[in-house]
Amino acid sequence: MGFIFWEKSARYFDGIIPELSSSIRKVGVFVNATVEEIIEKIEKYDLQAVQLHGHESVEFCVDFKNKTGKTIEIIKVFSINDDFDFEVLKPFESVCDFFLFDTKGKLPGGNGTTFDWEVLKKYPSTKPFFLSGGIGIEELEDVKQILKTNLPVYAIDVNSKFETAPGLKNVELCRNIRRDALQCVSTTCVSTEKNKK
Repeated sequence: MGFIFWEKSARYFDGIIPELSSSIRKVGVFVNATVEEIIEKIEKYDLQAVQLHGHESVEFCVDFKNKTGKTIEIIKVFSINDDFDFEVLKPFESVCDFFLFDTKGKLPGGNGTTFDWEVLKKYPSTKPFFLSGGIGIEELEDVKQILKTNLPVYAIDVNSKFETAPGLKNVELCRNIRRDALQCVSTTCVSTEKNKK
């Protein structure tokens, strides 16, 4: 479950997180924040992962890991267009736990549009990734096709098309896409545990 800590976002979070099931990992979403700012949010909200949506470098990720003092998963976001060069991922392989591929747009995420997923056929890594970018119920059949490939899709990141208002999700729609996505994946290649998000 993501909590956005970028103040320019319509979904900016500044409040109290209610008690959640221990099976739900809390992810802080940041855009070009300092290591100290991120650590402050980790401590305040007991985050288990961070999603880095800005221009964070490899050195930044290493510095973050060295300073946190605990195991926090790093999800590094890359904005994708038709001519995306996957070579830029290589330096991040050893410092990030996951990649997240979103649509390149005016904003660092939250643009509500998909990119051409055919580009992912060029993905050269085994690093698991989140698929993001304007995913809604109408894109589910295309999502299913991606999940049936050998690509290491770890999770589907959904946002605006599942909202009743910025930051407020339609719970039933979220349950439906999770159920339908899980049904299309063979348990022999991707476990239910890997698709809890």
